[in-house]
Amino acid sequence: MSSYTDPGQHIFWIASRSLGVVALLLVALSVGLGLVMATRSVKGAGPRARVKQLHEATALAGLIAIAGHGLALLGDTYLHPGFAGIAIPFTTSYRAFWTGLGIAGGYLAAILGLTYYVRGRIGPNLWRRMHRWTLGVYLLGVIHTIGAGTDAGTPWLVGILIATGAPIALLTAIRWLPSSTRQEQRPRRRIPLPSEQF
Repeated sequence: MSSYTDPGQHIFWIASRSLGVVALLLVALSVGLGLVMATRSVKGAGPRARVKQLHEATALAGLIAIAGHGLALLGDTYLHPGFAGIAIPFTTSYRAFWTGLGIAGGYLAAILGLTYYVRGRIGPNLWRRMHRWTLGVYLLGVIHTIGAGTDAGTPWLVGILIATGAPIALLTAIRWLPSSTRQEQRPRRRIPLPSEQF
């Protein structure tokens, strides 16, 4: 008796898994580049502009991969999630909680990513406050991958999670240093003595 399974029977499931990994990598890269800009790790107008451009491109590509990750499941003959199963969090029959977190992360990615195009209307301050939640998109993606992904325990995927998570954790720690620590690094303004004011 042969144990051979035709991959063609699972093409949509394989496509969804592949797009999920691609989405995770793109979101991680976009979040990492955003943190690089926020920590002012890149010097010079030219390099900063290129990092910003790559940040925007990876964010948009990540959104497309997230959408493809969900939409590919509509053709899967085993899950049959239906549109509600891929669009409404926590309603699918397959690992509902973990899949629901992934769907919520996809919506958060769409909302935060697309606010870039309306930041002139909502104002830069609100946009920056909202944009801080992009780290949540990455975290939800990781939790979704671990909880719902069929490849979650494989060495190659664990390696991807570590390789993307470590720099993001480091950059986040640098970004959120206490403000007093950052102020100590700035040169203090000298206050003139009363005798020097005249």
